[in-house]
Amino acid sequence: MENQSVAQKLEALVKLQSIDSNLDELKKLRGDLPDEVQDLEDEIEGYKTRLTRHEAELKEIEENNKKHKEGIKEAEKLIKKYTEQQKNVRNNREFDAITKEIELQELEIQICEKRIKEGKESIVQKKEEIEKTNTLIKERGEHLDNKKKELNDILAESQEEEKRLLSEREKASKKIEDKLLKYYERLRGSLSNGLAVVRVVRGAAEGCNIVIPPQKIAEIREKKKIVIDEHSGRILADVDMDSLDEGDKPKTAKTATPAPSRRKKVE
Repeated sequence: MENQSVAQKLEALVKLQSIDSNLDELKKLRGDLPDEVQDLEDEIEGYKTRLTRHEAELKEIEENNKKHKEGIKEAEKLIKKYTEQQKNVRNNREFDAITKEIELQELEIQICEKRIKEGKESIVQKKEEIEKTNTLIKERGEHLDNKKKELNDILAESQEEEKRLLSEREKASKKIEDKLLKYYERLRGSLSNGLAVVRVVRGAAEGCNIVIPPQKIAEIREKKKIVIDEHSGRILADVDMDSLDEGDKPKTAKTATPAPSRRKKVE
């Protein structure tokens, strides 16, 4: 590669650009499908996380209701116990103290019943949310399956072509010096259309349509150095002569045609 002429370097760059442009076209065939598939997968994962949270909350509510029911049973046992004790009190002070304990346990039962009622309402709500989330997972899952099938069909059609192009790209890249290749790849990554190596068509650089001065066009045609478009950074590899205006084309020297000799008329 060290002994490559500028023309050979440009030829190698043009070849690589052509391969990359073909690869870009294959990616365009896929369109937004890869992103759509990824978005759907992320969305479904989010629903699954939500479902796990709802199920954990439902389990917690059910466990709390179970504890409240046990609390009611315990309070009822204590009420029964205190009621029996009231029969054997020795004075009003003991009777009042036991009565207060009974009232506290009755209040505890009321609180537990209220919490159980609230828990049942929450259980109904959580089950509805779980059902709704499961429905969303199923619907989005079916949509994802369709998108994946669509993407796989496109990939199957273009897989061999992409494999061939990638193999050609690897070979083409090896024919370009590292510094120039890095510049090309960095430039390609920064351009929306990926055109880093272009021709001058109708006096302007392809890909950005910036007019190139005639002097620079002459330098590009000579191929004695690599010419960079100062506005876009693109490598200007060639000039489409057929597209240039007559005034921009190099003039060809014309051979002068001798004027017809005039002979003197003989009287």
